[in-house]
Amino acid sequence: MPDGLYERDILAWSENQADRLRRLARGEQVNDIDWAHVAEEIEDVGLSELRSVESFLTLVLVHLLKLHTWPGNEACAHWRGEVVGFQDEAERRFSPSMRQRIDLGKLYAGAVRRLQAIDPNSHFPAENPFFLDQLLTGDLDELLARLPRDGT
Repeated sequence: MPDGLYERDILAWSENQADRLRRLARGEQVNDIDWAHVAEEIEDVGLSELRSVESFLTLVLVHLLKLHTWPGNEACAHWRGEVVGFQDEAERRFSPSMRQRIDLGKLYAGAVRRLQAIDPNSHFPAENPFFLDQLLTGDLDELLARLPRDGT
């Protein structure tokens, strides 16, 4: 769009473009749709949802590893609740096409890095012991049972 609304005010631009697309869908003649940015934003919506699911899965992993590594911590009840909440959010936002795009090994390595920054002496399993469906909907105690007892 020549007026630069996209760069100045993305919310106003998106509302404006949505209105124009609805008018076009009703059969009205609309000539000033910002097609390049509309296509970019549509693609970004999907990527944003993918990143959201990955973020929730990382939080599930972080909290599972906290529960496993520091089982006597007074925050354990809170962490358990967080795992279930993060699973709910990840499952709600998950769509089938994300399955081949999510790299659980990378997410697991990121979770381990976060926790090693907190406690450099802590030890975690070298490889991710979980499958995607387990992280999305698995029972908390069954997930914890997948982690080796010796913490390595």
